[in-house]
Amino acid sequence: LYYDLSYNGTVMAEGTETLDQDGKAYRLESETRGKGIFALIQRGAVKRVSRGDILPTGLRPLEFRDQRGDRTPEFARFDWSKRVVVHERNGETHASPVGDGTQDRVSFTWGFAFVPPANEINTLVADGRGTTRFRYAIAGREMLKTPAGDLDTVHLVKQKDAGDQRGTELWLDVNRSYAPVRLLVIEKDGSRVDQVVTRIEP
Repeated sequence: LYYDLSYNGTVMAEGTETLDQDGKAYRLESETRGKGIFALIQRGAVKRVSRGDILPTGLRPLEFRDQRGDRTPEFARFDWSKRVVVHERNGETHASPVGDGTQDRVSFTWGFAFVPPANEINTLVADGRGTTRFRYAIAGREMLKTPAGDLDTVHLVKQKDAGDQRGTELWLDVNRSYAPVRLLVIEKDGSRVDQVVTRIEP
């Protein structure tokens, strides 16, 4: 999938997300780069890679890698036998417990392609910093207009915890195995960061 990333309506970056899987294992690659004049301002790319196993219950990540430009990459490494995830950032590591269904930042949005969303989504999501609980609810079906065409989607809205002033919404393409086709983040100051699909390749 190809995306444009805009900030308050101005396109600043373009990205791709690629899924490779054989029914037993998967690899997800996400890359975002500055577009136009913003490519000169923001050098380098944001690259995220998730790899792991495919179970009847969905994706089970083994490693998540997050690299921004030339910075040292951050990792989340899952040890399912010990039920822990080890976070690595700036040369420091610490561990957190994991439960069934724990995801990383990339596998979370793509996991619905393997197990369609339920009415209530409640799971832990790990990265190099630690784990965060994600709670989403289905807001309904919506015909989403995108540069890739009009898409029949399921609209998910993140449920805010006390003190959480950021809003997050996610749209999944019903006819393409619930692939993520739009991600909208509304910051506490009202700024809007919007990632919208522009092209889809099988």
